Amino acid sequence: MVETPAYDMTIFKVHYGKMTLKIYSKGDRVLRIEVIVHNTKQYRWGRSLPCFPAIVIRLKGILERFRNAVGCINACFVSDATLEKLPEPAQIGQTRVGGIDLNQPRIRRVAEAVLALSASPAGFTASDLAQQVRSMSGQPETEYGARRAAYDIKKLRAKGMVRKIGKSRRYESAPEGLRALTALLVLREKIIRPLLAASCQPEPTSKPANPTPIDHHYERLRVGMRDLFNELGMAA
Repeated sequence: MVETPAYDMTIFKVHYGKMTLKIYSKGDRVLRIEVIVHNTKQYRWGRSLPCFPAIVIRLKGILERFRNAVGCINACFVSDATLEKLPEPAQIGQTRVGGIDLNQPRIRRVAEAVLALSASPAGFTASDLAQQVRSMSGQPETEYGARRAAYDIKKLRAKGMVRKIGKSRRYESAPEGLRALTALLVLREKIIRPLLAASCQPEPTSKPANPTPIDHHYERLRVGMRDLFNELGMAA
């Protein structure tokens, strides 16, 4: 959830059960990040005063994981080696699993779901991933259930993008994997696709009335990509 209650102020919230993770500006130069537990009874952490220090330590860990997840998504990166090896099969334990091809709609939805669940305080399960994918795609449970999600998690684990939390059946995104998944999705959806679509037209039919800096960057990239395609003898 994103809120703008006042001028020049944006609040970013993630609601998870009876817990809220929040980022917002406080003053001109302060960015505040906090975690709020609305009811500790649901989490069985104890409610008496002696339990308070342990609860604070637990919440500090949740806050740090949330901050790291947001930081990885904000400053994403993918190496050429990852790009080359991603579609190749890999090994997880004694199981050989397939590669990751982001040209497949199913894998793209899984990657987007992992990004959405990366800020979950307690990680996520295969059922959580399946539910998130279905909420994004509108698929019924018969088409994408926990079993398929578990296999996709294995593929992500084999590539070092997702890791298991202890000996539980819960998972969390690895920092480098989170950066790589974000970068791959941004490159495909926000850069390559718009540029290919725009390069089909020598001149855009209409220009924004109030162009933003991103609009100017896209225009320069569009012209440069069109010239590059012409030199390579390739039609977009």
